[in-house]
Amino acid sequence: MTSENIAAQAATDHLPAQPYARPLDVEQARRTLDDLMARVGVDGLVAALQAPGLLAQVDQHAAAVRDAAHAAAGRLEPLALARYARSIMAAAERMGHQLPDDPDRVDWFNPGWFLLRLAAVCALAAEAGLL
Repeated sequence: MTSENIAAQAATDHLPAQPYARPLDVEQARRTLDDLMARVGVDGLVAALQAPGLLAQVDQHAAAVRDAAHAAAGRLEPLALARYARSIMAAAERMGHQLPDDPDRVDWFNPGWFLLRLAAVCALAAEAGLL
């Protein structure tokens, strides 16, 4: 599901589309990635560095995210990564999951798929110097 489809669905459901609004420029994309790093990435990546199995999972997700970002933009860049992350967050919320308000309460040794995917986005953003 694309971010446009999510926004259209939110409008028809009378839900605010703004939390998953598509970043329009590089500055908005970088803010999205910075926020994601603060809410998910830092703790998720620290946990991954402490647990080889978790690190392997994040690496596998990063490969899939990299492929998706390259397909969308031809290269790894902030807009593609931020838009991808927004679509993951929106899909997760539709399935009843939300980003943690308190990162310390996440069980990183048993994370859900969407948290692994978002941690992978953060890893790629950090690796590419996009933060």
